[in-house]
Amino acid sequence: MANFFVAPSGARRDQARERSVIFPTGRLAIFWDSSIGKKVVMAVTGAVLVAFVIAHMLGNLKIFAGADEINAYSRFLRTVGEPELGYGDALWVVRTVLLTCVSLHIIAAVQLTRMNWKARPVGYATKKDIETSFAALTMRWGGVLLAIFIVFHIAHFTLGAVGFRSGQFQDLHVYQNVVAGFSVWPVAVFYIVAMGALCLHLDHGIWSALQTLGWSTARNTGRLKVLSRAVAIIVFAGFVSVPVAVMTGLVH
Repeated sequence: MANFFVAPSGARRDQARERSVIFPTGRLAIFWDSSIGKKVVMAVTGAVLVAFVIAHMLGNLKIFAGADEINAYSRFLRTVGEPELGYGDALWVVRTVLLTCVSLHIIAAVQLTRMNWKARPVGYATKKDIETSFAALTMRWGGVLLAIFIVFHIAHFTLGAVGFRSGQFQDLHVYQNVVAGFSVWPVAVFYIVAMGALCLHLDHGIWSALQTLGWSTARNTGRLKVLSRAVAIIVFAGFVSVPVAVMTGLVH
């Protein structure tokens, strides 16, 4: 008699354990197990993160309006929603959403990469991968660099735990902290390099997300690629302008 209950293979057991950490069993789990499901998760979470990156860049540019402007903006972020919300509550809601999106984005990317490796354990006998653009080829390592940068950036400008002398970091004094932080040239250079990785990530990532969500057609493919690159370059220029301004003395 045939066995109706067959023990799952080791690979399937590992996959099931990974799945159970993220989603409960059912249709959602089946969706998560599929490569298209992971791509959709990456696209949706990526869209949220792109929106945040653009908003964050615009907020950073307030430093060119002077200390009073950007410091007031920092206080506004912590008092928005009052009195219905407590001090900083809205900011923590945003941080929770961002942390969830970053976690899902990274987990989906790692698991999708592992699925691709398992499906193609031996590389094709071609000189280059199908994805030939530099942005596409650097997505994985660029993502690793960005993950490292996010941890450093939080420890640096949010907590003041690194990159400052004792007593130099002042909470809610964004202008002074930015000037002091980017006056250390290795920190400024690392920031610029990380923004270069972000630019490449957005260049390919925005286009890939639009394609995954079905917004790409034969007629608009070229325009969407131009849009993705334009957003990536604008974000890069906006972020990099701040450390460059500090290092050149324009902001001091």
